Amino acid sequence: MNTPADEQGDQLKTTEQRRSSNDGMARNGSLVITGLRGPVVPVVVMMGVAGTGKSVVGSALAEATGWAFLDADDFHPEANLRKMRSGVPLTDADRWPWLEDLSQLLREHQGRGERCVLACSALKQAYRALLEEAAPSARWFHLHGPTDLIASRLRSRSGHFMGAEMLQSQLRDLEPPSRATRLDIRLSVEELLQCVIKALAEPAEI
Repeated sequence: MNTPADEQGDQLKTTEQRRSSNDGMARNGSLVITGLRGPVVPVVVMMGVAGTGKSVVGSALAEATGWAFLDADDFHPEANLRKMRSGVPLTDADRWPWLEDLSQLLREHQGRGERCVLACSALKQAYRALLEEAAPSARWFHLHGPTDLIASRLRSRSGHFMGAEMLQSQLRDLEPPSRATRLDIRLSVEELLQCVIKALAEPAEI
């Protein structure tokens, strides 16, 4: 019998497959979002190393709320994708233009009055600071879990540029955030979504 963590790992697929697998969550969105009260933040960021389910949880939240969903992986330049497919870790110089593009996207969505959910590794504090300049009131969620579980997910998914051999480089680069809400990836997607909704209903930590 699959555990909730195994089931979530099975959902780490292509963007189109992720949207399809979350259809049931969207249909139940009215049950999920009843916990939201008062002012709602304009931007939610799901961060963490590859294989933690950022896109799965982020897209589920977006579908449940009707907010826009941005998968940072979709905005990597081709040069970055070639490096990662070859098992070569990205440098700060590789990531910085990509992060600037993401920051501009956040500004554009807020300028149009659109709430959005961003799934982005955002491994270092400097990266998060750049995104926070574009979205100062964003709420951050850090998906984390056992390394062996994350590695098994990466090994089991196909058609993605980020292979399991890249995990150690991401773990080395990761600077754990001090103010993000931590989410344990051993929970099911639905349980994680409920944790996010609960956190969004509470005042942000200063």
